[in-house]
Amino acid sequence: MSETKDKIVALADQLVRTKGFNAFSYKDISAPLEIKNAAIHYHFPAKADLGVEVVDQEMIKFHTQTNRWKNLPENEQLKKLTDVFRRHSREGNICLMGSLAPDFDTLEPAMQAKVQEMAAGIVNWLTQCLEQGRKKKLIHFKGAANARALIIISNLQASLLLSRVMGPSAFRLIAEQLMDDLCHK
Repeated sequence: MSETKDKIVALADQLVRTKGFNAFSYKDISAPLEIKNAAIHYHFPAKADLGVEVVDQEMIKFHTQTNRWKNLPENEQLKKLTDVFRRHSREGNICLMGSLAPDFDTLEPAMQAKVQEMAAGIVNWLTQCLEQGRKKKLIHFKGAANARALIIISNLQASLLLSRVMGPSAFRLIAEQLMDDLCHK
């Protein structure tokens, strides 16, 4: 990507995580980057095109991270996932999936498909991590791994929302309890 395009995507990502997808316009990007709206439209003719690129970039980051973690024990991979959410909590961000979910019904079909692809990819990775960790007796839980993955991801997403309202201790308490429940007998 070009430097301008990279900056547009990075700022759009930040705006989605802090304001929500429907709460920002191209002006919210052009003003701080000191570019014209036409420059944004050159790279992203429609806002949905920009949204799709933001999701694509997030999934590239996610796959890069999980590939780096693949040789770690599964309980350590879960800790790394929690650390990603911890970083977002410190930055005052909501995770991308959690931020796009409330706007889902208003998104263009192509963007809805990308959000669904992102959700499925994250939940599938987490499900596999849980299944393998349980086989190795590194992770302990009752029920299906897919159901547990949904519980974990929804708790991590909610922890970011609650930490905005209740302060960073809400994230810390939720994350510590999740890890304790999964990784200790």
